[in-house]
Amino acid sequence: MSQNYNRLVHEKSPYLLQHKDNPVHWYGWGNEAFEASRKENKPIFLSVGYSTCHWCHVMAHQSFEDAEVAQVLNQNFISIKVDREERPDVDDIYMSAVHAMGERGGWPLSMFLTPDLKPFFGGTYWPKENFLNILRHLAKVWKEEPERVRESSDSLVDHLRRQKEQFVTEEVSLSKGVFHDFYEQTLSQFDPVWGGVGRAPKFPHSQQLSMLLRIYHQTKEPQALQMVRLTLEKMARGGIYDHLGFGFSRYSTDEKWLVPHFEKMLYDNALLVVTYLEAYQVTQEEMFRTVAQETLDYLLRVMTHPDGGFYSAEDADSEGEEGKFYVWRLGELREILNSDELDSVMQVLQVTPEGNFEHGTNIFSLSENYSWAEKKSPQLQSAMQKLFQVREKRIHPHKDDKILTAWNGLAIRAMALGYQIIGEKKYLEAAHRAASFLQNNLFKDRQLLARYRDGEGRFVARLEDYAYLIQGLIDLYQSDFKPEILKWAVELQEIQNKKFWDNQSGSYYFTDGSDSSLLLRTREGMDGALPNANAVSALNLLRLYDFTFEENFKEKGSAIIQAYAGLISQYPTAFGQMLIAFDYLQGSKEVGILNHPQDHLAGNFLKSLRNQFIPNLVVAASSAATNFPAVLNGKVSLDGKTTFYVCENQTCQKPTHDSDEIIRSVVFPPN
Repeated sequence: MSQNYNRLVHEKSPYLLQHKDNPVHWYGWGNEAFEASRKENKPIFLSVGYSTCHWCHVMAHQSFEDAEVAQVLNQNFISIKVDREERPDVDDIYMSAVHAMGERGGWPLSMFLTPDLKPFFGGTYWPKENFLNILRHLAKVWKEEPERVRESSDSLVDHLRRQKEQFVTEEVSLSKGVFHDFYEQTLSQFDPVWGGVGRAPKFPHSQQLSMLLRIYHQTKEPQALQMVRLTLEKMARGGIYDHLGFGFSRYSTDEKWLVPHFEKMLYDNALLVVTYLEAYQVTQEEMFRTVAQETLDYLLRVMTHPDGGFYSAEDADSEGEEGKFYVWRLGELREILNSDELDSVMQVLQVTPEGNFEHGTNIFSLSENYSWAEKKSPQLQSAMQKLFQVREKRIHPHKDDKILTAWNGLAIRAMALGYQIIGEKKYLEAAHRAASFLQNNLFKDRQLLARYRDGEGRFVARLEDYAYLIQGLIDLYQSDFKPEILKWAVELQEIQNKKFWDNQSGSYYFTDGSDSSLLLRTREGMDGALPNANAVSALNLLRLYDFTFEENFKEKGSAIIQAYAGLISQYPTAFGQMLIAFDYLQGSKEVGILNHPQDHLAGNFLKSLRNQFIPNLVVAASSAATNFPAVLNGKVSLDGKTTFYVCENQTCQKPTHDSDEIIRSVVFPPN
C-alpha cells in the first residue's frame, strides 16, 4: 500500500498548496503516482484546476476536505492534483477527453484514468453526493470489469489521437476575401446594443477586436471600427472593469458587462491593454488611452514581483464570497463620503439603495448619462480616492503569485507598447525588468522553463512559452532598440524551431515530446482564451524575417498559415490571431534609423510614428553602423545626421533626413 499522506506539501503551486491539508492522499503529476497506481492496481482520479477558480474552491470545500469522500478516494483510487496553469499540456489532453465524452468541459476538471493514464470517465464539478455515487460506482466497475474499462479507454484514446493528429492536407489558397468573411461572421454574431459577441456570459475577445481594427485599416469599413469602439467602451463602462483599482475581470456573467466573474487574470489584462492601445491609435479617443494606462498601472501596483516578473492572477473570492472585496452597500458609502461625493457616486457610478448585485450590494459602472471625462470631476475623484483607501484595508482576494513565462511574455508586450504609445518610461523599465527576470530565472543552458515560484524554476516550456515571450521581446526591442533583446528573441526562435517544428504538417507541436507521461502530442491553430501559439509564432517568424532576412523564418511563418488555410476558410472567426499573421504576410515594411545621438529627430519621428496605427511595420535603430539586425546592415548615417530608410522586401527607398517624408511613405504609401 502507498503511504497514507498528502504529498502536495512538497509542491510550489499555490493551487496545489491550497489542498495540502486535505484528508485526500493527493499526489502531484509524476512517476510516484503512476507507479503507485500500477503497483496497487488502482485507477487514478485526476483533478485539474487553478488557484483562482471559484468552482474548484466549492468542490474542495464540499468534497476534498470531507472525511467521507477522502476515505472512498484513498481506499479505491490514486488521487492526483494538477494546476492547469503549470501543466496546460496535461489539461489539454484530458479536457479534450471530456469533450469527446459529450461533456461541456471546464474547471475543476474531474477525470478517471487507468493506471496507464488513459481516460475512461470524466466531468467537471460534482456536488458531494453525486461525486460519492460516481466514486463508488467506478470503484465497483474497476474491480469487477477492469478489461471492459481498459477497452473503453483504449477506444477513447484512439479517437482522440485521430482527432488531434488529423490535419487538413488539401491545398487551399487563402485570399484577401477571408478578411471579408471574418468581418461578416463577426457582424452576424455581434451584439449591437452592448457590444461583444453573442449573449451572456461574455468574454473579451481581444484577437477578434484587433483583427477588426486591421480590417478597418485595410478597407475603412466604418462598421468594423464601430464594433470595436462599442465593445471597448461598454466594457470600460461596465462592472467588468474595476473603476477604483483598475484592471479587468475574467468575463461578464451578463450581456451588459455589469456583473463580472471577479477573478483578474494577467493574460486578459495584458491582451486588453494592447487592444485598447491599438484602438487609441486608430481613434485618438482619450478613454481608450486612459483604460490602457490604468490597467498597466494596476499590473505594476498589484501584480509585480519585487524582482520584476508578473504574477498570474487574483481570485474572485475573498472571505469565502465571490466579489466581496469589490462591492458596496449604500450604508457603507454614506459613512465614508460627504453628501456631494455620495450624490456623485450614486449618479455617475449607478449606485442604488437596493443594489445591482447580491445581498443589496452595488458594483460600480459608469452611467450612460455621463461621459468618461466625468470620472475626472473633483467630487467623483475625491470620492473614489476615499473609497479606494477603505477598500485597500479590506481582506484582499487570494493572489496566485507564480510567474508563468507565457503570460509574462504577454505582459512584456503590453508594457513595451504602453511605453511606445503612452510614452511613460516606467512601462519600458517594467518590461526590461520582467525580461531580465525570465532570462535569469527561467532560461538555463538554452532551455526555457515555464514556471517560477519561491526560488524554483520548473517545467519544460511549451510552445506558448516560447511564442509569447518572443513576441514580447520583439516589441521590447522596438521600444529602445537594445540589440541583445532582439538577439535573445532570435535565439529562442531557433530553439523553438528545433524542439517543436513538425515538417509533415508545417506547424508546431504544443510540446517538445520529452514527457513520456503525455498520451498525445498535439497541434492547434484556433484561438482560445489566449491567442493561438502557432498563430503568434507565424507572426513572430514573419517579423523576425524582416529584421534578419533569414529565409527559414519566412518559410516557416508562411507554412503555418498555409497549414491551417482550409480551417481558416471554414471558420475565420476562430482564427483571429492567424488572420493577423496573414494580414502581415500581405505586405509589411521595415524602417531603419541611423540615429545621431546629439539630435532629437529620431525621438520626434518615433513619437509621430507610434501615434499612428501601422500594424505591419518593424522598426530597427542604431546610433552606429552595425551588422545586426540585418535590416540595418550596410546602412550609414548621411552627413553625420539622423538618417531614415524605408524598405519593403529587402528593397529600400532613397535614404533621407526628412522624417515627415518617411511618415508619409509608411502611413500613406504610394499606390
